[in-house]
Amino acid sequence: MKKFSIPCNFGGTQAPFTVYIGMPEPQHHPLHFQSEWLSKNRGGTIPGEVMDSISKLYELAKKNNVSFEELCVYALNNEDNDSDNGDEPPMPDDEPPMPS
Repeated sequence: MKKFSIPCNFGGTQAPFTVYIGMPEPQHHPLHFQSEWLSKNRGGTIPGEVMDSISKLYELAKKNNVSFEELCVYALNNEDNDSDNGDEPPMPDDEPPMPS
């Protein structure tokens, strides 16, 4: 299981929120239960683009028979390296960068 900090919406204000990515139940989105909890208990939402990106990574991991967790770490680290617009993408917490 990997720990990530992602920007979430709390009534129009964006703030970081920690999520955990592991092997999800096949019939649910990888962040389904955390998104539901965040909404019910904290009044926050995970942005649609984050949900879509995580879903695409999960499908890609299944298709290529690779670790979903490691693919997320790799993809998000590469996004950070390619990003020059100042926006912070979700990053793994306390994880070393993947070798190039």
